[in-house]
Amino acid sequence: MRQPGSIHGFALCRTRVLGGVLALLAPATLWAQTRPEPLTLPTVEVVRTSILPGLGTALQDVPANVQLVHDEDLRRQPGANLADYLERNATSVSVNAAQGNPFQPDVSFRGFTASPLLGLPQGLSVFQDGVRVNEPFGDVVNWDLIPQSAIASMQLLPGSQPGFGLNTLGGALSVQTKSGLSHPGGSVQTQMGSFGRRTLEFEYGASDAEWNYFFTANRFQDRGWAEHNPSLVQQFFGKLGYVTEQTSVDVTLTLADNALNGTQTLPQSLTYDFRQAYTFPDRNANRLGFLAVKASQFVDDHFFLDGNLYLRRYRNQNTSSNVNGNYDGVTDTVQATNDQSLIAQNSYGAGLQVTYLGEIAGKKQQLVAGVSVDLGAARFTQQEQLATFTSSRDTVGSGTYGVLTDADADNRYYGFYANDTVTLDERWSLTLSGRYNRAHIGISDRTALAPGLNGQHDFSRFNPALGINFNPRASLTAYASYNQGMRAPTPIELTCANPQAPCKLPNNFLSDPSLKRVIATTFEAGLRGKQGGSLNWSAALYRTQLQNDIQFISSLGAGSNTGYFQNVGAALRQGLELGLSDLWGPVRTSFRYGYVDARYQSTFTINSPVNSSADALGNILVRPGNIVPGIPRQTLKFRLDYDLPKRGSVGMAFNGSASQIARGNENGQSDNGRVAGFAVMNLDARWQLAPDVEIFAAVCNLFDRRYTNFATLGSNVFTGPNNSFNGMNPRNEEFFGFGAPRGIWIGLRYNGL
Repeated sequence: MRQPGSIHGFALCRTRVLGGVLALLAPATLWAQTRPEPLTLPTVEVVRTSILPGLGTALQDVPANVQLVHDEDLRRQPGANLADYLERNATSVSVNAAQGNPFQPDVSFRGFTASPLLGLPQGLSVFQDGVRVNEPFGDVVNWDLIPQSAIASMQLLPGSQPGFGLNTLGGALSVQTKSGLSHPGGSVQTQMGSFGRRTLEFEYGASDAEWNYFFTANRFQDRGWAEHNPSLVQQFFGKLGYVTEQTSVDVTLTLADNALNGTQTLPQSLTYDFRQAYTFPDRNANRLGFLAVKASQFVDDHFFLDGNLYLRRYRNQNTSSNVNGNYDGVTDTVQATNDQSLIAQNSYGAGLQVTYLGEIAGKKQQLVAGVSVDLGAARFTQQEQLATFTSSRDTVGSGTYGVLTDADADNRYYGFYANDTVTLDERWSLTLSGRYNRAHIGISDRTALAPGLNGQHDFSRFNPALGINFNPRASLTAYASYNQGMRAPTPIELTCANPQAPCKLPNNFLSDPSLKRVIATTFEAGLRGKQGGSLNWSAALYRTQLQNDIQFISSLGAGSNTGYFQNVGAALRQGLELGLSDLWGPVRTSFRYGYVDARYQSTFTINSPVNSSADALGNILVRPGNIVPGIPRQTLKFRLDYDLPKRGSVGMAFNGSASQIARGNENGQSDNGRVAGFAVMNLDARWQLAPDVEIFAAVCNLFDRRYTNFATLGSNVFTGPNNSFNGMNPRNEEFFGFGAPRGIWIGLRYNGL
């Protein structure tokens, strides 16, 4: 039996509350039990269905194919970051290496993306302890800013869930952190191995009467598996909690200071050495200070209040080398540019939520209502320096940096929501919910050189949801649901939406014609069940229809970062999910299969001169039914664990992915423009050397498969002797992002602190 969860692990001792929800788990965890005050109650799985945890909803009443993860699952499979675990284990999740750094992946779930890359249409919302961590400036998700050693549990909730607010088009990932109540004691661990990797991690938690505390710090450093892509990740997380039978208060602090280097994609003709960089440098320095306060209170036998306050200060400094796409050797002799950009962003907000447990019209209800306010202010500056390429394809700058952009962006997001779970009888439950979102985005130019940039944009909508659950017995659930979500265009999209004035990402802001809001409508139906005490299975069908989808339209071809954002009409994501897990004595197995069919449903034109079907102007016509690039149609994940008697375990994991379409081949008619499928095998093991000492090891890509998980069509300018710069005679090629080669790591963990 697990100890109480973090911030709300206090006893649910009110008689009517116990009668109504049995033992709803602590909202900051996915698995919990009540504290053994006078009465011990069985463990109940619950899921949070809105931004603030509240009391959560029993899993049997949630009309969605929710995936639950515990910190012990993360420990069992050592990985560099959270995205590694999702790629290896979560249904319908795929990850690509477009940025060439393990901490900067594009994570796709059901064909919707959460990425650190400005310019990608984001469709997943990510939360840490009830605070949305999609950065307001571009809705991006910086995976390196979520400390994995602080994670107590996670849930991946699919669909266009209105309770989670803006940007929840395809799903929401909710992370809950550890506390001194849920994770008492301490540990220290270190790891080393391939690619010069060295890690050190420390954590400690304790409680005394009504107070508890937890903190963890870690340092990750390696030189990278490819050339010029080292990483340095330094994170700290601390939590101070106060808990009584009626009240809970938590104060958390997250800090990060990271330096990440990428290698970009590599053209086909250079893949004889897939470790080399196309051009360099490409650096991102991310710094974060994140302070949050969360409080909960039982008002009486029926009402429960919780709320939060947060302040988030984020800084990103980017330095990148770029080919000058206008080079002709005569009128334009500049080979390259060095670009430096700075995003200085402050975001803050608050939420308040009330939960009612009781009866209305003779039916048991769990009624939740709340309000949230999220405000953000960002300043974006960009400078550019002329440069030339050396023989090794790094850039040498000439002259000083000139300011291209200096602009302010202001975000104001407001939300009002309600969710009611009605117990119709012993077998049926009904969920009704809705949320009204209002988004205001203001943009202003500090240079007075781009007056068309200044503008104010407002978006609002009410999004409903309806679900029904049928539980003919405790071990079987059938459900169906309908829900809608909304995404407002981000400042980066609004400031780069003019086809007559294309901009360069991260962004050279020029003008801001308005874009339309994106609306997602999801239908889902599924079954899940248990058998024999250890067999768990699930099956789900879903269909998400998008209106006014937004896409970055390159003006110099798919391999270029110059272009503009545009509403491209309707798009579709639909598919099938299957899951199965079982336990036979010391052997645990799990199987997950995901099928994602992602297609455009409107006609639009994009520029992709490298596409062999492009017209004389380099344009291709995308038609309804064309497949969306970058999304593998099928993923298959299988894992087997064998528990060694009293000593440890050995695990084997298989991760397979089907082929996908390359960016630039949106019409599917290019002679090239596909990414082959792949299969990778991973191993991990743990061995207890002593009661408090554990040794662990991991082998990734066991058979050292050379594979790609991303591609784009582009123009290779390094076609001269010894791959030197030859901008007068570029070659149209497919550029690839490679997965990491075989890596072996070994570590030691001491749990006796």
